[in-house]
Amino acid sequence: MDKPFAITLDVGSSRANLTGSWRTERPVYTDRLPPCNNACPAGEDIQAWLYEGEEGGAGYERAWRQIMVANPFPAIMGRVCYHPCETACNRGQLDEAVGINSVERFLGDEALRQGWTVGVDLPPTGKRVLVVGAGPSGLAAAYHLARLGHTVTIKEAAPQAGGMMRFGIPQYRLPREILDGEVQRILDLGVSLELDANVTDLAALAEEHDAVFLAVGAQLGKRAYLPAGSAAHILDAVTLLHDVESGDQPMLGRRVAVYGGGNTALDAARTVKRLGAEEAVVIYRRSRDRMPAHESEFVEARDEGIVFKWLSAVARVDVGTVTVERMELDETGFPQPTGELQELEADSLVLALGQETDLSLLDGVSGLVIQDGVLSVDAHLMSGHPGIFAGGDMVPFERSVTVAVGHGRRAAHHIDDWLSGAAPEPAAAPDVATYDTLNTWYFTDAPRTHRPRLAQARRESSFDEVVHGLDEGTALFEARRCLSCGNCLQCDNCYAICPDNAVIKLGEPGEPYLIDLDYCKGCGLCAAECPSGAIQMRPERT
Repeated sequence: MDKPFAITLDVGSSRANLTGSWRTERPVYTDRLPPCNNACPAGEDIQAWLYEGEEGGAGYERAWRQIMVANPFPAIMGRVCYHPCETACNRGQLDEAVGINSVERFLGDEALRQGWTVGVDLPPTGKRVLVVGAGPSGLAAAYHLARLGHTVTIKEAAPQAGGMMRFGIPQYRLPREILDGEVQRILDLGVSLELDANVTDLAALAEEHDAVFLAVGAQLGKRAYLPAGSAAHILDAVTLLHDVESGDQPMLGRRVAVYGGGNTALDAARTVKRLGAEEAVVIYRRSRDRMPAHESEFVEARDEGIVFKWLSAVARVDVGTVTVERMELDETGFPQPTGELQELEADSLVLALGQETDLSLLDGVSGLVIQDGVLSVDAHLMSGHPGIFAGGDMVPFERSVTVAVGHGRRAAHHIDDWLSGAAPEPAAAPDVATYDTLNTWYFTDAPRTHRPRLAQARRESSFDEVVHGLDEGTALFEARRCLSCGNCLQCDNCYAICPDNAVIKLGEPGEPYLIDLDYCKGCGLCAAECPSGAIQMRPERT
């Protein structure tokens, strides 16, 4: 009797038949780019340090050191970064995004508590690099340059380091002992910091150094013409925040209006409440959904009693009053005046209409191109003057602490390449691991752990930190919520599910499994059942 068509194997073990000859496509272990890594402006390998942190104990220090490869400020960034990594996190489509930012803060705080340090592992290069500005970009560049073996000097015009992290971010968001601790760690690498050091002859300094990195922050508040009475009290938000940090408490009165819709406007409004104002109102020309301030900032301001006046523009400022005009959005979303006026009681008006960088230090330097108030740079962050690089607020990119830190890291490596004459090889960007490449059936429900906040009564009357950190248990739980998108997590699923016993378990770092192509018939079960989408089926070459 003939065998049925479906029977193709001889009797006995499947290892007796070389079923690999049936194959039209083969499984390949791949490393896709995790969406969190792809979204991080600082260039962190987030998935790698979460993997280390999942172990707990000694894994925390390994995770912190992995962060420090790219970012010298985990405790700071765990407080002030607006975490685009979490917006991109695939877990957000399953339940809630992994609390990457909160785990980073835990690791940064633990490092400060334990006194973990980093060192310089490379020999001195003999090259001298000048960094102008001790804000996030300048400090990050100095950190990476020092670790690459260069001699680094920072010149900072202010009396303290930190830039806008110190003079633009209030203490209730970033305690100064955290800022000082992470800055000191950079100085301990041998970086020289000169304070109260205005740069007046950049061209001469560039001649004295092998390279220069410019990282001057946007510390000038934009002004706008507003009809005002001679005794009207108007000041800008940048000056307000700077004065508060310097210990100069401004006289604002009981009712304060803040004009603007960004994060600085909300910081100013929350600050004046803490300074004793009974009422703080934010006036914004557009609607809530078009406000550029981040959602978390808005929610915290609203919870603290900040009042919002939407679709309103300041028309006139007088003693004790601010006159606003109601606006309407046209079809493009641009606010148009309606002619309807309303008087608001306000003893002071704080302008938060954006910030600019003082570029006067660039005067007399050849080759530099300034457009729209920023310095033009190429893909390597080098300006038109050879050897002068720039980053942070003074170049045409998004302005945030995270972006500035990323600029510092990138510029340091570009400076290193330029000084050594090396031509970096462009790295091919892997495909991003999207949600549809995962098999989420294997992941259990794990609701996100949210960080506790300071009691409402204390938030309105002090500069104590508002958002608290996770403890060790909750930080460990949050790290373990990572789905390891696009990269093998060594779960043994492929090893267990292969019907042909074609998956060989090696257990080697970076190569945990091997496909035995003599027996793999290309059924695709391993790829379909891989939780992290780390296996792809590729056609056989004919």
